[in-house]
Amino acid sequence: MSAADTRKMVHLVDDDADVARLILHTLSDFGFATYWSRNGAELRRELSRRVPDLCIVDLGLPDVDGMDLVRELRKNCACGVLILTGRAHTSDRVTGLELGADDYVVKPFEPRELVARVRSILRRMSKSEDPAEAVRRVAQFAGWTFHFDSNMLVGPDGVETALSTAEAHLLHVFLDHPNRILTREKLLGERDLSPYDRSIDVRISRLRRKLEADPQNPKLIKTVYGAGYLFASAVSWK
Repeated sequence: MSAADTRKMVHLVDDDADVARLILHTLSDFGFATYWSRNGAELRRELSRRVPDLCIVDLGLPDVDGMDLVRELRKNCACGVLILTGRAHTSDRVTGLELGADDYVVKPFEPRELVARVRSILRRMSKSEDPAEAVRRVAQFAGWTFHFDSNMLVGPDGVETALSTAEAHLLHVFLDHPNRILTREKLLGERDLSPYDRSIDVRISRLRRKLEADPQNPKLIKTVYGAGYLFASAVSWK
C-alpha cells in the first residue's frame, strides 16, 4: 500500500451486493477510499456532491444501460473508468473501450488483479498530471498540436478534439518515443500483458481515427507486425 493510494477514491456501481462487498473489502484492504452505488441514479446523486478518482461500472444495472453510464462519465467527469461485467463477448469489450473506458474486467475475477488494474489506471492518470511535465505542456508534430493540461488535440485545420485519459496517455507515450518501435506492454505500462488482451489495439484504432486522414492506411501510427507500433513523426515541445 502506498501513500498515494490512501488519497484515492474509488466509486463502485454494481447492484450485486455480494460482489460489491468483495470489491469494497479488497479495495479498502489496499488503502483505497470507497463508495458504493447500487444503480445509475445513486451514482449521479453522489457525483453532484463529489467526483471520485475512478469509477468501477457494472454494465448490467437495473435502471440504466452500463454503456450509457460509461459514455456519460467520460463526457462529464475527469475520472478513470473501469468496466466490470459478466459480459465476456469481444464486441462488448470493444464497445466499452470505444466509449472511453480505461480498462475492462470480466466476472468472475481475481480481486488482486482488479486492484492491479485500478492502480494501473490511476498511475497513468497521475503521470498525465505530473508537475514535472509542466515544462512540456504542448507538443507539436506533423501539423498537429497537443495540449497536455487539457488533453486537447488541435488539427492542422484548427479543429479541436478532446481526448480521453486513456487516449491522452497513449499519445503521450508515443510523443515521448517518436520513431521508435514500442511494444504493446510499453504502450499500456503493463509488464505481464496477456497475449489475448486487445485493449491497446482498440485504443490505437481510436487514436488513429482522430489523427489519420485514412485510418486504414496510417501514416503516423504504424503497425510493426510481430513487434508493436511506431510513431512516425518528429516531435517538438514548448
